[in-house]
Amino acid sequence: DDAAGVSEAIATMRVRGAPAIGIAAAYGVVLSAYRHYPASPDVWRDKVAEDMAMLAKSRPTAVNLFTALATMEAALDRISEQPLVDLLACAERLHADDVAANHRMGELGADLIGQARGILTHCNTGALATGGYGTALGVIRSVTGRQAVAVYAGETRPWLQGARLTVWELAQEGIQVTLIADSAAAWLMKSGAVDWVVVGADRIAANGDTANKIGTYALAVLARQHGVKFMVVAPTTTIDWSIQSGEQIEIEQRDARELLPACYHTPESLVSAWNPVFDVTPAELITAIVTELGVVMNPTEANMGKLK
Repeated sequence: DDAAGVSEAIATMRVRGAPAIGIAAAYGVVLSAYRHYPASPDVWRDKVAEDMAMLAKSRPTAVNLFTALATMEAALDRISEQPLVDLLACAERLHADDVAANHRMGELGADLIGQARGILTHCNTGALATGGYGTALGVIRSVTGRQAVAVYAGETRPWLQGARLTVWELAQEGIQVTLIADSAAAWLMKSGAVDWVVVGADRIAANGDTANKIGTYALAVLARQHGVKFMVVAPTTTIDWSIQSGEQIEIEQRDARELLPACYHTPESLVSAWNPVFDVTPAELITAIVTELGVVMNPTEANMGKLK
């Protein structure tokens, strides 16, 4: 019910998924204004700016967070005599635009996949991770609405978003899905059961390099080895035009205790953990990037520039 609560929810991954993070942050700005405008009419903008800075620090990798905050900051600069109404309307537009973009991407991605026999997805990219419908999961929803296709979901360690969220969402939609251990992906691809890997993104560089949930890069390498096509589905708000390649994407490192069994949570333990929660897939391993403005095949900086 306030910006601090939203920031904490994002930082602890109770709100996760790049589009959902951005939308939540936008509503966090609205909550800040609702709190500070009546109480401090002379300095409320300064207090909202402080809350926005706090929200910006909640997680570093997903660019949608910063895009949404920039949009809200611009709205703050041009508000009328009804600031609360204006800011809420701006956040609601961001939310509605994301849902519309997801539906558009779902159809474009389904067109591209065509008569696939099997699709493998990673992490959670459905309604729980977006404003509604989903990005990569939105494509899968659109495909299954047209034809029968086998859907596979990796468990997505260490947070198990695939096992806890993705398969649950698909089941709610009446879509059959098969859960696999992350380490089973190579053998599944070798069996010939998968034609496409379909994933979301947390940040896309100007050349098409894509940051997504840890394990995505490994799937892209495996897909190339086995002749499986690889699709990234994300709205244009996920593209960071200010960075030229994935080398410039900050990769979030989370607490080792999220990965380690509890018996190693002691100062004297000799066991540590390396816990990056994202990796970067080079553009040359990506078959297509699907956005609401169109599809970029074999992404390069020149091809990506057509979306501007």
